Amino acid sequence: MRLGVLDVGSNTVHLLVVDAHPGARPLPAHSHKAELRLAELLDERGAIAPDGVERLIGTVREALQAAEDKGCEEVLPFATSAVREATNADAVLARVKDETGVDLQVLTGEEEARLTFLAARRWFGWSAGKLLLLDIGGGSLEVAYGIDEDPDTAVSLPLGAGRLTSGWLPGDPADSADVKALRRHLRAQIARTVGEFSRFGRPDHVVATSKTFKQLARIAGAPGSGDGLYVQRVLSRKSLEEWVPRLAAMTVPERAALPGVSEGRAPQLLAGALVAEGAMDLLGVEELEICPWALREGVILRRLDHLPEE
Repeated sequence: MRLGVLDVGSNTVHLLVVDAHPGARPLPAHSHKAELRLAELLDERGAIAPDGVERLIGTVREALQAAEDKGCEEVLPFATSAVREATNADAVLARVKDETGVDLQVLTGEEEARLTFLAARRWFGWSAGKLLLLDIGGGSLEVAYGIDEDPDTAVSLPLGAGRLTSGWLPGDPADSADVKALRRHLRAQIARTVGEFSRFGRPDHVVATSKTFKQLARIAGAPGSGDGLYVQRVLSRKSLEEWVPRLAAMTVPERAALPGVSEGRAPQLLAGALVAEGAMDLLGVEELEICPWALREGVILRRLDHLPEE
C-alpha cells in the first residue's frame, strides 16, 4: 500500500510518501517539504501567531494535495514540539481540522524518542545490541536506550537547535558570551538525565538521527548524500570538538557554504553542534553512526505493525 506520513515539526512540514507492506522495508516514493519554522512564529505568550496558523493551514492543504496526487491510501498526520508546547495548541489543532479535515496527532516527547528508536532498531537490526539513540530536532533533543524495539528508557529535553538559536544566539556571528551561556545551560539540562542511562551500562552501538547530526557528520568528513543511503557515516566527538569553535566564529552565510549545509539550516548549526557535543561528552560517547531512518519511518513502521495480516 502507499502511505503518506505528514510531519508538522518545529522547522518543516514534511510529507513522506512510501510504498510499504508488513514485513518489508518502506520504499520512499515522494517527498514534499516546506520550511515553516513554527518554533520561530511564537508570540510573547508562547502562542503560534495568527500568520503562522494561516501558513500552517495552507501548507497542510498543499501536502494533502500532494498525497492525493501520489495516490496515498492513507495519511498519518502528527505534530511535535512546536505545536505541543504552543499555549494555543488546542485552538490551532481545531482550526487545522476544521479547515483541512486533518486531525493532527500531537506526539509527546517520549513518544517521539520511542518511535525514532524503533526506526533505528529496525535499520541496524538485532546484531547492534544495546542501542543508544540521539536525535536533535528544531524544538527538542530526544535520547533513548534499549536492547529491544521499545527502549528501556526515553527522554525528551527542550534543547532543539531552532529553539536554542532563537532564544540564546541572536548575533551573527554569535557573541562568545552567548555561546558560553548556552553551553552552560544545555549541559546542565543534559546532566540531569545522565543517570537515567548510565544505570543500564554502556551501549553496544550509538546512533544519531536528524538533519543536524547528518550535517555535522558531513562537515566533519562523512560521505555526502550522493554516495547513497547505505554508506556508513560516523561522527566522532573529537571532530565535533574541533568544529564547534570554528562554527562559532562563522557567519550564517559562511556556514551555509559548508558541504552538506543548507541555507535554511545554517543559522541553527552552531546550537545543534553545541547540543551534540554536550550530549556525546556527558553520555561518554566517543563516536556515533548516522541512521538514515528517524521519526517519520518510526511512525510508518508502527502503523504497518498494526495492519491485519492478509
